[in-house]
Amino acid sequence: MNLILIPKFFFVPSIIEKRNALSSSAKRANWVGCNILISEIPIQGKIDIIKNQDVVDISNVVQSYSNIKKLQTNNIESRGWLFDVLNCVNQIPTAEFTLQDIYKYTELLQKKHINNYNIEAKIRQQLQFLRDKGFVEFLGGGRYRKKI
Repeated sequence: MNLILIPKFFFVPSIIEKRNALSSSAKRANWVGCNILISEIPIQGKIDIIKNQDVVDISNVVQSYSNIKKLQTNNIESRGWLFDVLNCVNQIPTAEFTLQDIYKYTELLQKKHINNYNIEAKIRQQLQFLRDKGFVEFLGGGRYRKKI
């Protein structure tokens, strides 16, 4: 058994998937529910409370929350961009990466943010935010290192 805590500031519209309405013969006819796409939430936003049936030490939970609280922003659009770029960073298999590595996700990010035509600039902006919050380290020359 596992139990995770996902802070509310990790919820963005893109992780909410609308389900089909219930049929007209159903008890709650035309009711529409949704699924929360947990896999779309960055790993940093998933704090273990119970892991493999073991209760996680409270100090670890508090420390994890304290670390990710730095990512809190009230602007929903900025939050979506931040977490989408963070998910891309998380998909890079090595601790160190380059701008070229992250630019490989440009097409994916363009599909998610169809009204933005400056995807690479937005990626750099989000990497600066992640750097300022201590999640990545800028090594110079377009190179970065994951810190958390």
